[in-house]
Amino acid sequence: MGDSTQRGAVLAGLGTYLPSYVLTNDMLAHVVDTSDEWIRTRTGIRQRHIAGDGERTGDLAVEAGGRALASAGVDTVQALVVATTTPDQTCPATAPQVAQRLGLGTIAAFDVSAACSGFLYALATTTSLIRSGLFDSVLLIGSDTFSTTLDPTDRSTRALIGDGAGAVVVRRGAPDEPGALLDFDLGSDGSKVDLLLVPAVTPTQRAEGRADNYFQMRGKPVFSNAVLRMTESVTRLLAEVGWEAGKVDHLVPHQANARILTEVANRLGIEPERTVVNIDQVGNTVAASIPLAMAHGVQQRRIRPGDRVVLTGFGAGLTWGTAALEWPNLTDVSI
Repeated sequence: MGDSTQRGAVLAGLGTYLPSYVLTNDMLAHVVDTSDEWIRTRTGIRQRHIAGDGERTGDLAVEAGGRALASAGVDTVQALVVATTTPDQTCPATAPQVAQRLGLGTIAAFDVSAACSGFLYALATTTSLIRSGLFDSVLLIGSDTFSTTLDPTDRSTRALIGDGAGAVVVRRGAPDEPGALLDFDLGSDGSKVDLLLVPAVTPTQRAEGRADNYFQMRGKPVFSNAVLRMTESVTRLLAEVGWEAGKVDHLVPHQANARILTEVANRLGIEPERTVVNIDQVGNTVAASIPLAMAHGVQQRRIRPGDRVVLTGFGAGLTWGTAALEWPNLTDVSI
């Protein structure tokens, strides 16, 4: 598709979707041993949106994807990437069905799985596809219904998790125009896979009618690793793009835990008012977290065209990632 040496990948549209059912802390306290105060002081979360009966990851993705296309002012793209850890089925991927439902035809469509880092991994993949010259436009959707993986009696994980979807349209453009993705830092550490885990169902469990595969989390080491890895990743990327932490207008982190976000910002020297936080409203929405936070920042009129924005995330794997861009002038961004 032409010379790729001067191709940039530019953020051109943003859309989100949250299920209509809202589960507040007080409501959750009626079904598990917890309280609004216990949840807020430990996580910063007040409520989360939960997918309804029959509402699946692909359904959320279609809604967010359609809104991102409208925001970009387009009705077609050349490829679709869905970042998710809760696909509609193990096989095939969710993305082809989403593409069909959005009327995108027989375009390339595939899933990326990197848990809470999924959006950033998929964004780096999308950027590479455009910079290489393979495609001129890509729709990227982060969508998860991770609440379906939770033990209904586990107050710690049930308090954290919400469902949702967020999507962006990325197009070919100049590498130095507003919205161009400047660079990425990605990493993983498989030696700590047990810190955040949804086990596979074994043949024996299946034969016996058991499905002991609820989400498992070791809270304290997750906290320390999340703070360390996101801080290091942001620091590396800032050095790569030549930005000082004091010149970053907005840090948009994966919304894992309010205390984690505060600690990362403190270590980086980024004031609280420059950190976009919406975890109180939506909880941890896994691959949807960062685009939902971006949309929140835009709607609150905090993120403005020309602002220097850093996105960072951490998740199971362990995986982590960071991206940087100067914010473009986006329209029709809704939650």
